[in-house]
Amino acid sequence: MADRLSNRDWAILRSVQQHQLMTVDQIHVLHFADLAPTSGPRIARRTLARLRAMAILGTLHRRIGGVRAGSNGLVHYVDDIGNRLLARDSGTAIRRRKHEPTERFMDHRLAIASTHVELAAAAQSSALDLLRCDLEPPAWRRYVGLGGARLVLKPDLYVETAASGSEFVDAWFIEIDLGTESIPTVLKKCREYEAYRRTGTEQDRSDGAFPIVIWSMSARDPAVAERRRTALRTAIAADRTLTDALFRIVAPKQLSLLIQKGGDT
Repeated sequence: MADRLSNRDWAILRSVQQHQLMTVDQIHVLHFADLAPTSGPRIARRTLARLRAMAILGTLHRRIGGVRAGSNGLVHYVDDIGNRLLARDSGTAIRRRKHEPTERFMDHRLAIASTHVELAAAAQSSALDLLRCDLEPPAWRRYVGLGGARLVLKPDLYVETAASGSEFVDAWFIEIDLGTESIPTVLKKCREYEAYRRTGTEQDRSDGAFPIVIWSMSARDPAVAERRRTALRTAIAADRTLTDALFRIVAPKQLSLLIQKGGDT
């Protein structure tokens, strides 16, 4: 079966493994953007149907947009045969899905995937160069805190970009907030970034600069989302332990433009 998979099939399988959950549209943007707009979506749906029939990919019972969304509403994960192929390819055991994830987990994973897809689409249109995009766990940073405590900073994404054609690289830690955490909890995560910055660990592994931390904040009610963004900005500015210039707080639709502008608001 491994020999029957095309390079595109393998790329799709590894993407779904990396993101844990992905929609049809997200997979289409990442892996079928080279095809004509008229044929690309059809070929993507056909390819995914074949991978599902081979038990390489599976889908959740819950769909985005409900049953009326059709196949475009399917949410994919790596199924049993896909896990075996990945384990055979890497020589290591692959984590298997044992139960249907919660709606909160699904929404967060798909929001992370959407952020990656948005940046990939910007790169495809030459709005920026997407040099690197790490999700968990490659995005995580292990470091030693006060008193020798071993700590792990867990960004949702670590991204490196450049203006199209530029040799100067910008680095970003990205956090996706869907309105499910309290502002004090989000502020605590900001303090974790500040603590990690003060160790100098990240600066030592790069050119001495620390990535800008972007909070992409949304909620089911746009008015609630805007109030939360304002509340976080106010809380960061009032916290004397935090470096205000380290953070950017935006709505999801503003994230790509912020990165294209190098962090200028």
